[in-house]
Amino acid sequence: MRKAVLVTGASSGVGLALCKRLLEEDHELHLCLACRNRSKAEAVREALLASHPLAEVSIVQVDVSDLQSVFRASGELKQRFQRLDYVYLNAGIMPNPQLNIKALFSGLFSRKVIHMFSTAEGLLTQEDQITADGLQEVFETNVFGHFILIQELAPLLCHSDSPSQLIWTSSRNARKSNFCLEDIQHSRGQEPYSSSKYAVDLLSVAVNKNFNSRGLYSSVVCPGTMVTNMTCGILPPFVWTLLMPIIWLVWLFHQKPESLNPLTKYLSATTGFGSNYVMTQKMDLDEDTAEKFYQNLLELEKHVRATIQKRNHQS
Repeated sequence: MRKAVLVTGASSGVGLALCKRLLEEDHELHLCLACRNRSKAEAVREALLASHPLAEVSIVQVDVSDLQSVFRASGELKQRFQRLDYVYLNAGIMPNPQLNIKALFSGLFSRKVIHMFSTAEGLLTQEDQITADGLQEVFETNVFGHFILIQELAPLLCHSDSPSQLIWTSSRNARKSNFCLEDIQHSRGQEPYSSSKYAVDLLSVAVNKNFNSRGLYSSVVCPGTMVTNMTCGILPPFVWTLLMPIIWLVWLFHQKPESLNPLTKYLSATTGFGSNYVMTQKMDLDEDTAEKFYQNLLELEKHVRATIQKRNHQS
């Protein structure tokens, strides 16, 4: 039986690179592209099938910053699939990233220069906005939309006889200092991307605690330094040339999910000679905070569902 793999944000950047690599690893996959822009997804589908004609590639249109879209897509997926073996939760945004020039030059002449470039800590600020659902856009896109997707797809993911796996795209920019349980949407901060990626790390740990017994496992990965639509405008092209190349991590695709450490982040890296390898990093978090965050998300889910139901009833 074909393995069924769902990838969000599959039409460009990390998601597109991931789809290509997955088909190189298993050219008979059923790969489902979960994308916001259907026309882009159709073009990607045609290109993937041209190079991997034995694969099955389908599309589901979804915008994870729009919960109505998430609910519609989830219903469609439950009609199409009996199970999903892997879900790569990759779609995300970093709106209008601004480079803090003062912090950049200060860091260049400090002992933390390598740390600064590898994590972007203190370098990037963003201007967030509110979605139609009344949520912070970065939080809803990077975290909450995917959380709702998991909740909705639980019947396809929870099979104790054969585990399924969630794989989240996190970042080395996931900083504990930018996250607050009292402000999980980061509405009062200036680094919503960093906060959202730390929230992803917390959510992955909480999913393992609450779903492992039902056959669902979760891991967090960092693809390394990459030039994508999200990052290309932050630094001049010559700087990216110096930082590249680093490739996407598909190592987890070959691992048994139950054997992986839920408190470990897996990072893709490249040596100076071009050899690729996987690094592990213990996440800077505790399970109690992860569980509290998970409970906060459940409460927010109840509130949002009630609001949407009321809005639909009024219309």
